[in-house]
Amino acid sequence: MDLTILYRGPLASCDYDCPYCPFAKRRDSPDLLRADRAALERFTSWVAAAADDRLSVLFTPWGEGLVRSWYRRALVDLSHRPNVARVAIQTNLSCRTDWLAGADLDTLALWCTYHPGQTPYERFLAKVHDLAERGVRHSVGIVGLPENLPHARRLRADLPAHVYLWVNAAEGHRYTDVEADLWTAVDPLFPYSRHPHRSAGLPCRTGRSVVSVDGEGTVRRCHFVRAELGNLYDGSYRAALGPRPCPLSVCDCHIGYVHLETLPLYDVFAGGVLERIPAPGPLLTVGTARAD
Repeated sequence: MDLTILYRGPLASCDYDCPYCPFAKRRDSPDLLRADRAALERFTSWVAAAADDRLSVLFTPWGEGLVRSWYRRALVDLSHRPNVARVAIQTNLSCRTDWLAGADLDTLALWCTYHPGQTPYERFLAKVHDLAERGVRHSVGIVGLPENLPHARRLRADLPAHVYLWVNAAEGHRYTDVEADLWTAVDPLFPYSRHPHRSAGLPCRTGRSVVSVDGEGTVRRCHFVRAELGNLYDGSYRAALGPRPCPLSVCDCHIGYVHLETLPLYDVFAGGVLERIPAPGPLLTVGTARAD
C-alpha cells in the first residue's frame, strides 16, 4: 500500500502568541505532554512495523512540535526507515537545528512558517540559511495579513533563490484584485490560497491514498471531515479506503485542497506535496487558479 498520513497528536502548546491562533502561548499539562509522547512513539513504532507499505508522513501539530525532543527523534528515526518515502513537519522553526545532522536528508523535509513579531527577523533568516547550508529540504511561508506584506517582500529578497516562499490567505480576509496581485508577486501560487475551493461532490485523494490519524489511532479521510474510517492500530481502516467525493461545501486549507483531484497541485508540487515545495522549473501559470 502507498499511503500518505497526516498525523496530529494531543499536543496543543506553542511558544508563540500569534493573535489569530487559538493555541497561542498555550501550555500543555505534564500529563498531556506524556500522553502526546506516548502516542507519537506508538505511531512511529507502527510505521516501523509496516515494512510492506510505502508511507509518507506529515506531522501537523496544533502547537509547535520541534521544541519537543520526541518529535525531533521521530523525524530522525522515520527518515531512516526504508518504507518511508518522506517525513515532514509544520514548524515555526524556533527550535535549534543541530539535531538534523542525524537525519537522512533525502527523506526529511520541513514546512517552516515565519511569524513577524514573534521572533527577530535575523534569527529566523539565519536558521533558514542554516537549513539551506545543511541541504535540508524546506519551504518557508507567511500569513497574508496586510501588515505582513513588507515582511514577505523582505523575506523573499533575502531567502536563497531556490527556497519557495508561500503565502497563506488570512482566514476571513477578502482580497481585492489589487491586493491579490501584490501577494501573487511574492508567491505566484497565491491565487490557489486566495479563495476557498468548492469541493462538494468532487473527487479527492483523501480517504483513498491520504488519511488523517490522531493520537488514539483514529483514521479519518482528512483533518476537516470528522467521519471515522477505522483505527490505524487494529487495521480496521484498510477496508474503508477507497475513492469518495468530498462531503464539505468548500475546502480552504492547503493541506486539504492540495489533494483535490480537480486541481493540478500534485503536478505543481510533484515530489514535494507534503513539504509544499513546487517541482523544479518555472512555477505554474496561475491565471486560472481561482476557486470560482
